[in-house]
Amino acid sequence: MRDILRRYKPDTVEELTALNALYRPGPMAMIDDFVERKWGRRKVEFLLPELEGILKDSLGVIVYQEQVMRIAQVLASFSLGEADLLRRAMGKKDQKAMAKMRDRFMDGAAKLGHPKTPLEELFEQMAKFSEYGFNKSHSAAYALVAYQTAYLKTHYPVEFMAALLTSETSKPDSVVKYIAECREINIAVEPPDVQVSGAQFTPHTVGDRKAVRFGLAAVKNVGGNAIESILKARNEVGGRFKSLGSSVKRLICA
Repeated sequence: MRDILRRYKPDTVEELTALNALYRPGPMAMIDDFVERKWGRRKVEFLLPELEGILKDSLGVIVYQEQVMRIAQVLASFSLGEADLLRRAMGKKDQKAMAKMRDRFMDGAAKLGHPKTPLEELFEQMAKFSEYGFNKSHSAAYALVAYQTAYLKTHYPVEFMAALLTSETSKPDSVVKYIAECREINIAVEPPDVQVSGAQFTPHTVGDRKAVRFGLAAVKNVGGNAIESILKARNEVGGRFKSLGSSVKRLICA
């Protein structure tokens, strides 16, 4: 996906939405064509003139389930209900239902005077796409969240990784994985410390650089009551324990 983004160089959320919808088995076969069409190295073509109004924004490539439904509606006079049944049959790979829908599509298109050969090719494209096709609203939601998290990780990497680790606190394998990722991008993860650690992973300044401080909730066998006692006792002494003895005494009293 990173390679595709570098090649396509998306400028808008709409373009991210399209790439997200294409990046799955079936539609993935069209990605190279999609990239080449954006940069004018391959001509944007439509099997039938009526497809331009449906596929123009996606450079002539079927990207979304809604486009499949619209094609069936415009080229073969499907009702919206029939178009949704077509989408469903394609998505479920229901061969019996698909055979009926194919006959319905070809008959409806013939009545409107469309040539048979491009319609057969178009139906096969629709069927191949729809096995793994996305609806646009679903893809847009994914794309927006991906853009937001990529922005945060790029511009606020320490805060982002601290939040990510916190969200995975209950999954030790994930915590290990994301600590390794922190190291790969040169973010230090400082060990848990009763003097400064909170329950969650937090951004922490070490000298002149930021690091992530390990959260106490991610320490094995340290429960919520123990953490609450530590934070309460630390707050009562002004933020730091002065000695091991004073910390133990405070914790026992807490």
